[in-house]
Amino acid sequence: MSKNKPLNVAQKIIKTHLVEGKMEPGEPIALKIDQTLTQDATGTMAYLHFENMGVPRVQTEFSISYVDHNTLQIGGPNNANDHIYLQTVAAKYGIYFSKAGNGICHQVHLERFAQPGKTLLGSDSHTPTAGGIGSLAIGAGGMDIALAMAGEPFHLFMPKIVGVHLKGKLQPFVTAKDVILEMLRRVGVKGGKGKIFEYYGEGVKTLTVPERATITNMGTETGATTSIFPSDEITFAFMKAQAREHQWRPLQADPGAEYDEYMEIDLSTLEPLVALPHSPGNVKPVREVKNLKVHQVVIGSCTNSSYKDLVAVAEIFKRTGAKVHPEVSAAIAPGSRQILLQLIEEGYYEVFLKAGFRILESACGPCIGMGFNPPSKGVSVRTFNRNFEGRSGTKDAMVYLVSPETAAATAITGYLTDPRDLGLDPIEITLPSRFVIDDTMIYAPAVDPDEVEVIKGPNIKYVAFYDPVPEKYEGEVLIKVGDNISTDHILPGGASILPLRSNIPAISEFTFHYLDPTFVQRAKEKGGGIIVGGENYGQGSSREHAAIAPRYLGVRVVLTKSFARIHRANLINFGILPLTFVNPEDYDKIEQGDRLEVIIGDLKPGSKAIVKNLTKNLEFEAVNDLSEREVEILKSGGILGYIKRKFEKKVAAGV
Repeated sequence: MSKNKPLNVAQKIIKTHLVEGKMEPGEPIALKIDQTLTQDATGTMAYLHFENMGVPRVQTEFSISYVDHNTLQIGGPNNANDHIYLQTVAAKYGIYFSKAGNGICHQVHLERFAQPGKTLLGSDSHTPTAGGIGSLAIGAGGMDIALAMAGEPFHLFMPKIVGVHLKGKLQPFVTAKDVILEMLRRVGVKGGKGKIFEYYGEGVKTLTVPERATITNMGTETGATTSIFPSDEITFAFMKAQAREHQWRPLQADPGAEYDEYMEIDLSTLEPLVALPHSPGNVKPVREVKNLKVHQVVIGSCTNSSYKDLVAVAEIFKRTGAKVHPEVSAAIAPGSRQILLQLIEEGYYEVFLKAGFRILESACGPCIGMGFNPPSKGVSVRTFNRNFEGRSGTKDAMVYLVSPETAAATAITGYLTDPRDLGLDPIEITLPSRFVIDDTMIYAPAVDPDEVEVIKGPNIKYVAFYDPVPEKYEGEVLIKVGDNISTDHILPGGASILPLRSNIPAISEFTFHYLDPTFVQRAKEKGGGIIVGGENYGQGSSREHAAIAPRYLGVRVVLTKSFARIHRANLINFGILPLTFVNPEDYDKIEQGDRLEVIIGDLKPGSKAIVKNLTKNLEFEAVNDLSEREVEILKSGGILGYIKRKFEKKVAAGV
């Protein structure tokens, strides 16, 4: 890339944060990280990793720990113990702490901390929400967050940057959620892999920051590294309403800036859309899904719980005078305490109560199967970002993803309903010129860390791995799965499993729990083994437990047609070798129970492995797409061993 070449927004941020590598698509690069965020389901492990590194204080400009997943404190003291650990470890090591009840990490971070031009790394796959304010925000596993807090750069392959030209203006009752559903309809759940979606054009000016954040949030479901909007006068107005105008900076693509690929969406041509079970990419117009009787409607999540989202719902009920349909169970979960206070101040909270909604805590809740599970074989219409089978907490439920306006119309009629069919005049919503600002549930770190005792309950059990990947590995195929297997499939969430996130031995018992309840027993009996998968293996959540648990059970090789970005990185961090078939048709030559010998040899970037199917007497090739650094990590047994060796070399060199 030439020195004076015009840059787009993503390139500008990457250039100013580039520590290693070249800004050429596919090249390994490393970025300086300004901010980190964690949530409690992934944060407990991230901070245990950080403590194990021996760094006395976080090295980032700003790091914060949110509690928004395991807030219910059910099944004993596990949740409460984790909360105490998170609060004390934050106080000691220079990390801010957002208490349970303060809100969903992405919504609160957008409101109070995200800044244009900054890099943000979060231990949650929906961290790109902050792209709505012009931050280069990327989701990663907890180990990568710990490394960033320790001052290490974040390593990835330089993504292609796709320019998405937005034209026109959304029509009444068509929303930002419909924009990202249209993106998913076009590219599917893996079409964004290795890409950054950057939105530009005249249509951008018609979208508020919360609307932009809805689009960048759910861009994750395309497999994209992140999504981003420019920072403009609309961004300034939002930050001023948050009393943060001093943190604003303009950030636009240079005139003549180019993109690796281009897309165009005419906002004025869109209509209300819905993602059908069981994939965010299974998108159709609402009007085409006829006579779908609905049992449950839930409005919230980090995608659609903003002030604008909830006021739109309240105005629909206020103007129609309607109540929630008698045969529908409906709930609203405001994204943050700030939004909840704003709704109360403006009288909308009362509208929801009188309409028959249940008001849930400002937390992730039903989105991760923590409460409000649908009935058996029930139809649940949700404003969330994922509808993977079983994620709702009910395995045979049918979950549909829609906008808040579509959810409101559906709650009124009892059937999936296009909100335009209610016959209402257009609803114009203006964001407050000043939001209710109350940060009393966000705690700064201790001034004197020596006065803080980090408290770990008995449920917190850390496990570290240091055994290098062998030159030859023999094992049984413990499970063979198909395409688009998510981390929810590998290591589920839900009320009975999420509270175990800080206890590796305990949570490992739930590996592939819903796909194959006998997996764990087989893995233990066989002393580990190999996992075989199809395309896009490990899509969805950033949960590194989907790598840690198989590693704890002895898995050392995962062989697939292709991997999702974050899960691939997590496998490497914990010493599991990710291999892909040279010939995808060889996938069909393997069955569960086959015994494979994988001859790896001297592991190098792009080196091939010989795979011998000893059961069927067949042989084929697999390949890695590792960088030099990733090879060294695997030869060190995982990232902890790598960091340890790196530190020892520095000491030996007298650095």
